[in-house]
Amino acid sequence: MLKFIRKHHVMTLSVCSDNNVWSAHCFYAYNEKYNFFVFTSDDDTEHVKMMRQNNNVSLAIALETKVVSKIKGLQIAGVATQPENMEYEIAKSSYLKRFPYAAAMKISLWVVKPKSAKMTDNLFGIGNKFKWSKSAE
Repeated sequence: MLKFIRKHHVMTLSVCSDNNVWSAHCFYAYNEKYNFFVFTSDDDTEHVKMMRQNNNVSLAIALETKVVSKIKGLQIAGVATQPENMEYEIAKSSYLKRFPYAAAMKISLWVVKPKSAKMTDNLFGIGNKFKWSKSAE
C-alpha cells in the first residue's frame, strides 16, 4: 500500500453531512511516520463545510487503466481534522516537501488519519484485495 500511496498525488475525498454527499479531488502528501494524509482546501468549499459537520470521510486513490490485470486502487475510511501546533508544522512540512510551489499560496491544511483501508491489486489476481485496520496494528 505504501508504494502505491507514494506513487500517486491525487485522491478523491468523499464527505457526508445532513443526508448530502460530496466528492472532491485533492492533491495530497502522505506522512508515513504519523500515518496521515495532508491536503489543502479553501474554507468556503462544499467539502470543507460538510467536514466541519461530520469529519468521518473516505478517500480513494486509483490507477487509471483499461487493462484489467493492471487495475489498482485504494479505499480509505478515516477522520479529517485541521492540524494544530506541532501537528500543523509536521503536516505543512510534509505538504510543502511534495508541493513546494504551495509555499507561495495561502493554504488551509487538513489531515486525514486512516481507520481502515482496502487495496485492490489485480497484479496478484483479478479481484485480489489487501485490508488494513488501525485496530489490527
